[in-house]
Amino acid sequence: MSIRVLYTSGTGLLQSWASNEVVRPLLEPVLHPSRWRIRALGLSTSVGYPLFYWIWGKLLPQPYESLVLRVLMGVLGLCLLVFPRLSATPPSRVAAALFTAIFWITLPLFFSWMYFCNHGNTVWLASFSAMFLIYYQLTDWRIATLGCISGVAIAWVLFNAVGPHVPDMPLDQVLTSVVVISFSWFMGLVLGISSSNLRREQLNYTLGTMGIMAHELRTPLATMSLIGDAVRNEAAECGTSSEMMEKLGTRLHMLVRNMNHQIDMQIANARLMRLPLHKEAIAAAELVRQAVADYPYRSTRERECVQVLVRRDFLFEGSQALFAQVIDNLLKNALRSLAAATTASQPGDLLIEVGTLHSRGRIVINDRGVGIDPALQPRIFEPFFSTDRGTGHGLGLAFCERVIESANGTIRVKSEPARGAIFTIELPLLA
Repeated sequence: MSIRVLYTSGTGLLQSWASNEVVRPLLEPVLHPSRWRIRALGLSTSVGYPLFYWIWGKLLPQPYESLVLRVLMGVLGLCLLVFPRLSATPPSRVAAALFTAIFWITLPLFFSWMYFCNHGNTVWLASFSAMFLIYYQLTDWRIATLGCISGVAIAWVLFNAVGPHVPDMPLDQVLTSVVVISFSWFMGLVLGISSSNLRREQLNYTLGTMGIMAHELRTPLATMSLIGDAVRNEAAECGTSSEMMEKLGTRLHMLVRNMNHQIDMQIANARLMRLPLHKEAIAAAELVRQAVADYPYRSTRERECVQVLVRRDFLFEGSQALFAQVIDNLLKNALRSLAAATTASQPGDLLIEVGTLHSRGRIVINDRGVGIDPALQPRIFEPFFSTDRGTGHGLGLAFCERVIESANGTIRVKSEPARGAIFTIELPLLA
């Protein structure tokens, strides 16, 4: 085997490992901390920092303590209690970023600064070591690793620039600190990876269970389909009642098709973090027309309300199957919104337009349904957040956003209550 082949094979394996084990799992904040846990962290931070100032500053004085820094750390923890959006479940992207920033400041940055200022004494060696174990349990191990490296580095720069003057550590103290800190960091890393893998295994088990349930559901559905065929065959021999039996058989087939469609959709949506990397050239007009034609409508009126307008077709790169699922999700939501409206659906109440604008491809889904509350619109693409509390699981639009972003595209919504909603997908054109 040539060196080139070995290099290509090794590079491919490395890229696959990095994608599956490092990049994709970073999206695991789909399993967000609970509201109670965030508030408990906020309470312990806001109370703990002033408390330890009293311990290390008054009761058991340490060489360097700062009331200003302690109060600032406490205020950051208090933010988790004062601002409800920071403890919302699941949090918004802004809230997740603020949560990450708060604990980056209050843990690796602050503890590194205090360790350097206090000359790495016994108290701060123990505290600094414990920080690694705490930090790796608070967030994803990848974020914690980056946070520790950047926190220690920035604290070291600040200490050398504006920190107090302290003598250099003796060699034996440096070596002792390296051993203790390395052990604590390594154990924090191992526990963090273990927790992350456990969460992923739980999610994989859930997806596997869904697959088994789907298989079990398809068995009686297949039986119903056979019954529908039998009813249709019997209708030819039933004289006056044949028309009614024909309708019954057709209705059974439609019900089976709809239920199989829903099973496929829910399984696809649940695989939010397992999108395949395969890409191909996709014609937008054909994609939309096929999705509209394949959708299992509940009635002829529902089918007639959907219209497709191709202003200009375009090609883009992505997964045909995944983007068909995206259109399917948006179509389902729009039809559900129309069904909830007070007026009966009319042709054109759901319009899907395909075109281009400013060198970008556009697919616009415009419905005249009940619309979306403006207060909810910023969160509709978050995993597990649903405007339909009765039946929605909150994965459909999150799935859509991930698929579109994987093709370097964007999706946005514009809506007013009782005025319908407009979902706009923009995608880079394939040269």
